[in-house]
Amino acid sequence: MRLTRRLALAVAPLAGLVAGVAWWRGASRADSAGLDARLATPLPAPPGPMAVFHLGHSLVNRDMPAMLAQLAGDGHRYDSQLGWGTTLKAHWGDDTITGFAEENDHPRFRPAHDAIASGSYDAVILTEMVEIRAALRWFDSPEYFFRWADKALTARPDTRLYLYETWHALDDPEGWLDRLDADLQRYWLDGIAKPALARLHPDASLHIIPAGQVLAAFVRAVEAKGGVGNVATRTDLFAKDADGKLDQIHLNDMGNYLVALTHFTVLYHQSPIGRPHEMRRADGSLADAPAPETALLMQQTVLTVVQSLPITGVSQLSTAESRQD
Repeated sequence: MRLTRRLALAVAPLAGLVAGVAWWRGASRADSAGLDARLATPLPAPPGPMAVFHLGHSLVNRDMPAMLAQLAGDGHRYDSQLGWGTTLKAHWGDDTITGFAEENDHPRFRPAHDAIASGSYDAVILTEMVEIRAALRWFDSPEYFFRWADKALTARPDTRLYLYETWHALDDPEGWLDRLDADLQRYWLDGIAKPALARLHPDASLHIIPAGQVLAAFVRAVEAKGGVGNVATRTDLFAKDADGKLDQIHLNDMGNYLVALTHFTVLYHQSPIGRPHEMRRADGSLADAPAPETALLMQQTVLTVVQSLPITGVSQLSTAESRQD
């Protein structure tokens, strides 16, 4: 069954959804605990600049990886393959990638199969389409996550594998913050990461880039304070069209900066405090920057969330490279 991006985003909640492969349906508590332990196993900090491949869709976009590269500094290298609301299954070649030509018309595009099979990336970051429940129900998310992960590890056993946890529409009837609180465990971990990890080599590791959790924590902090700097509410992190209509799911420059900070902190095991907050978009134009006090709260939030979640693979954050603008 094939869903368009719009239809996939609109699929209603599926009561009692059981995601993943047949193995996962019968998994014991011991199996699950063992996988939890593997997800929480810390990684050593990378020895230097990283080469990163991003596989996903418009919640990756072009600007967020460009901001990540600026945060990481000289030597960071990245490529990507994107689409509109694209599933891991479609990227594999078993479905159509809508928006392929448009989303990959840039110098950082590299065909995903060639890129991942090359073994030339220190980290491979995968994400699944949203609505995540539709992806799990119709598009075999754990199976295709496993295929991509296995391909990466076959090409290069020391590749660092990450699942990028995204978010859903602001107007979700279940509640935007409520969904973020619940979805990490029930869909990203139990639905995708753990079933896929169970099929990988026992020495393989997998970790999470918790962007959804960071967004939730930052929004709660901002809204509790009645606004900080140039962000007053959650909507100030989201894009608007030319007529000023709010985009319910795609981030603006400040939202992309927050997500890029999260990627940086998880990948490099370095504190985000003091990192630059005036960024350029992928096309070289100046991005709309968070005010200094907003940027500081973003950095503090990322630091707190990443340090609190062992599934990031980060056990200790270095501050040696932190700097002020």
